[in-house]
Amino acid sequence: MNKEDFKKIAYPETYANEKELHDIFSFMRKKDPVSWVEPDEYRPFWAITKHEDIIEIEKQNELFINDPRTTLMDIPTEDAIKEFTGGSHLLVRSLVHMDNPDHQLYRSLTQKWFAPPNLESLKKDIRNIAKEYVNKMVDHGNECDFAKDVAIFYPLRVIMSILGVPKEDEPRMLRLTQELFGGRDEDMIRDESETSSESNTITDFFEYFTALTEDRRKNPTNDVSSVIANAQINNEQLGHLEAMSYYVIIATAGHDTTSSSTAGGILALIENPEQLSKLKNNPSLMTSAVEETIRWVTPVKNFFRTATQNYNLKDREIKKDDSILLCYPSGNRDEEIFDDPFKFKVDRSPNRHLAFGHGAHLCLGKYLAKIEMEIFYEELFKKIDNIELNGEPEWVKASFVSGLKSLPIRYTLQ
Repeated sequence: MNKEDFKKIAYPETYANEKELHDIFSFMRKKDPVSWVEPDEYRPFWAITKHEDIIEIEKQNELFINDPRTTLMDIPTEDAIKEFTGGSHLLVRSLVHMDNPDHQLYRSLTQKWFAPPNLESLKKDIRNIAKEYVNKMVDHGNECDFAKDVAIFYPLRVIMSILGVPKEDEPRMLRLTQELFGGRDEDMIRDESETSSESNTITDFFEYFTALTEDRRKNPTNDVSSVIANAQINNEQLGHLEAMSYYVIIATAGHDTTSSSTAGGILALIENPEQLSKLKNNPSLMTSAVEETIRWVTPVKNFFRTATQNYNLKDREIKKDDSILLCYPSGNRDEEIFDDPFKFKVDRSPNRHLAFGHGAHLCLGKYLAKIEMEIFYEELFKKIDNIELNGEPEWVKASFVSGLKSLPIRYTLQ
């Protein structure tokens, strides 16, 4: 392996091959943890692969900002977005694109909704949804595709109920999310004959949530959509772009990442049957098992930051306006932080994983995701005994948010 291989961390196809991805990151951590990478058809960037360096950057929000470059896109996609928007580099402007003071102001609008005290009141509803999907597994007999039949739908139903999207519209939300996060995966993207596929997907999202906003302003209810539709910043209603973007980030990241983690956890338990036995014999390990699952999967693969001034990191001079890619899967396998990092351990403690980010941009939905997963696994292991693979797992070809798209399993019922 050599530095030429570093380019591969930009390409969606690499994220569908976990062994190759982790081999590259391991090499980078050892040989060149702050690497200047120039992938074909991408603007160059610094790749940050060590846990401590990712934290060092994430905790300095004034020195390393989210705008203007947030996620990995090739140059043709960036150009298509600018053409579609008339020059802007952004199709959406959500919390992940914002810096202070806007970030803090907009985050505060829904923060209470996703805080532990409020989520406690939702646990009963979440458990009922979990039971529904576990029962669907039982109805399947003794086999299913866990990723396609269960994992994508359970978190979708949870977040849509919180957002206030009717159940009959969930297939539309799922399709649009897969198109947005699907990278180059042929099973996710729109018809290749369509130009600016990502722009078309965002347009569809905006049309849907514009109608929802109009309804919630006339008929507010007790859901997050009503909060967004009627929110004000500095005594003014949210701008259209910011309001629509708020819906989109909750509707997409609110389920896709949890789906990936839930499915990835099942695969990890299948591949490590001694860990499954340990968890089933000691249910008190569920909280640490979920944390380990999230570390193991790391569904959000990276975010960018942009330097606002020159900065020295590990004797590398990052220059003002340079792009910096924070490589979360690499940080979560850092040998200096995690004991035996390539071993899945349901009782891992401490577990200082970076899957939710760090600092001011810590994931808004982190507590919801963990509650969903704990409740689902609790209900699952009440009904399901042994689990094994029933085919080859497949991963989504996407470099931003990625996980299993197929997990055929066979199981026995208790």
